[in-house]
Amino acid sequence: MADKKILINARTIERRVMEIGREIGRDYAGRQLVLLGILNGAFIFMADLARAIDIELEIDFIRVASYGNATSSSGTIRMSKEPELDLAGKDVVLVEDIVDTGTTIAWLRDYFASHDAASVRICALIDKKERRQSEVEVHYRGFTVEGGFLVGYGLDYAEKYRNLPDICTLSP
Repeated sequence: MADKKILINARTIERRVMEIGREIGRDYAGRQLVLLGILNGAFIFMADLARAIDIELEIDFIRVASYGNATSSSGTIRMSKEPELDLAGKDVVLVEDIVDTGTTIAWLRDYFASHDAASVRICALIDKKERRQSEVEVHYRGFTVEGGFLVGYGLDYAEKYRNLPDICTLSP
């Protein structure tokens, strides 16, 4: 088993998610908001975030795959689960667990912007810029992390550790 060290504890995460929820609620008051979660990593963050937003909203999920080896993406992205809601004319907030290289989230931003969404913004629990390859603006950011391999609160290693309440660094 790998060694885990708490980087951001559950209480700190909870407070920050509440702050982001209030900010999104203020920004989208009176508008047609759709939270669009990116599976699998965003599901825990999105559940807590949605409950922290005090305006009427819709929720949907998508799943994307980028092909390459285990440590790097080829840059070829395919949506394997499309949204079920009609997003035309609605404000979309893409909810992601971590923005790392930025390649996938930039592709998704452009994809939904070109499919008649009124606006597309990005909300990420973790903004990690050490390997950034695509220019993206994270409009709603939980935490900025400089480096390290992260797990917990939806973040995984080989589909494990998502259920940890804290965000931890993982080392062999």
